[in-house]
Amino acid sequence: LSPALSFLLLAATDAFSPISSGRPSTILHGGGGMDAYDAQMAAIAQNQKLASSSGPVSSVATATATPSPGYGSASSYLDTLSRTDAIAADMLNSSRKASTAASAPVQTDNFKSSPRWRKKTKQLATLGPASSSFEMIEKLFLAGADVFRLNFSHGEHAQKKELLDIIRQVEAKYDHPIAILGDLQGPKIRTGTFANPAGEMLQAGQIFRFDSDETPGTAQRVFLPHPEILEASEVGHVLLIDDGKVKVVVVGKGAGYLDCEVVVGGMIKDRKGVNTPDSILEISCLTPKDREDLDYMLSIGVDWVALSFVQRPEDIVEIKRLIMSYNPNNANPPRIMAKIEKPSCFWGDNLKRIVDLCDGIMVARGDLGVECQPEDVPILQKTIIDECRAQGKPSVVATQMMESMIESPTPTRAEASDAATAIYDGADAIMLSAESAAGAYPEESVLMQQRIINRVEGDAHYSKYLQATRPKITDGSTASAIILAARSVARNVNAKCIASFSNRGETARKASMKRPEQPILAISPLKETCRHLAMSWGVYPEYCPTENLNTDNFRDMLRTCCEITLKKGLVSEDKDLIVVTAGFPFGTPGAANIIRVIPAAGPTFWDETL
Repeated sequence: LSPALSFLLLAATDAFSPISSGRPSTILHGGGGMDAYDAQMAAIAQNQKLASSSGPVSSVATATATPSPGYGSASSYLDTLSRTDAIAADMLNSSRKASTAASAPVQTDNFKSSPRWRKKTKQLATLGPASSSFEMIEKLFLAGADVFRLNFSHGEHAQKKELLDIIRQVEAKYDHPIAILGDLQGPKIRTGTFANPAGEMLQAGQIFRFDSDETPGTAQRVFLPHPEILEASEVGHVLLIDDGKVKVVVVGKGAGYLDCEVVVGGMIKDRKGVNTPDSILEISCLTPKDREDLDYMLSIGVDWVALSFVQRPEDIVEIKRLIMSYNPNNANPPRIMAKIEKPSCFWGDNLKRIVDLCDGIMVARGDLGVECQPEDVPILQKTIIDECRAQGKPSVVATQMMESMIESPTPTRAEASDAATAIYDGADAIMLSAESAAGAYPEESVLMQQRIINRVEGDAHYSKYLQATRPKITDGSTASAIILAARSVARNVNAKCIASFSNRGETARKASMKRPEQPILAISPLKETCRHLAMSWGVYPEYCPTENLNTDNFRDMLRTCCEITLKKGLVSEDKDLIVVTAGFPFGTPGAANIIRVIPAAGPTFWDETL
């Protein structure tokens, strides 16, 4: 590093990351094995020890944002840059003194060289009883979480607001965009109750009736409080009870009842779930509870809304209409993520239309694994991811990724392989559910996923797979041409990153779609855009307030770009090259029409050897 850039880098690091020192640098070279994992866990414990010795930490009830510069504030790093000369002088004196000292080198925590900040695949962590404090949410963020999921199937609205406020405090503390996903419960289709509190044992081969009679059930029948199922089911259709533990086939139907033959017997108890893999039910995917939860999500400002029980494209149209009616003037409403968990999503062109209508897809392998054959789920997962990549929409693989880590500090090797497979498939993100929400090892679960991500992304096979399956952009737009050129130029000149000035994030999403070798820096004057982009593969979103972004002077914008790439550790040498794209007039959707190659030292610097 040149002296000037070196001191600038250190100054920006100090302003951005108030992480306690003490993490051993040796963990950065530990590879992907269990020894390296153990070393990183030991480092976390050391960090916790150092943090506790430095002073008391505020509790959840009293946790407040620190007085340091807030997320995206004008003073968050630009003010620091103006003090560079003074800081550099102090550092130079300290460095000279340290070079003559006989003591061991001081350990520092450089976030820019940490694996947490170098990964491209994103991580979602569900919050719950095991991860509801400021301290734990901060740990999960530092371990790798880019998006936090609030599951509205459980808990009260006030609890969700408290969690959201804590996430925003962590976001402000580290001046880094964090997305919040609100997950709607969706319809829960269940049987009625039985006269026998212990339930009834169904035998294979017997006939069992589901009907509209509210009388408590027996060994021959039970109430099914869902007339939609009684109407939609036909002879030959399968019904699955209690997550598929009991399987029946419809052999007859009449007014208000279905007669079924038990194919797989077992115990059936009160209010057990019913799955209908062969039928599209004429019900809304939004229950009255979901509509109340959606209104609350919109009022507190979640960034993404996950829609459960999606059966057809019309379900996406319904929730989009509700969101727009809540605030018609909102130019940046939350993004919609459709949870694919019904076989009907794959009928005809439904999947293509659903992906087109929504902003992201979650592969909800829990219910999908109940309603589809187990051997089909991996293929369906790849099909969903490929369709998302083809349309430039983020995909999330969820459910049972690290299931054993609910009770164990390490995953099974099958679980590690499952997570790696999702990454090799090209997913934008992988998710934790109960592992981080209610498990005994939430931080370790997030960290293990982070280590798997970095290990896979460092594998030569990974890049080959992505190149072999890279989708084509064929819309013929100027923006698409600029993105294709930027990726080609970045590869040919060995640029350190691709930077994009973007108002709504469309250019950055298109760049992510091509899975370039370089990280994508997305600079936006809108916080909402930055948080939305936290879900996209390879994108490092950065909020830059309008007052710090002189859109009337492109050279000033390029200078700002250099400062941000330095702050995020995407460049380290004066000659490091950055490929920059932008659109003018700035703020016009899809108006990417400029591409520039600049060195990290700034737009006015150009070495003749470059």
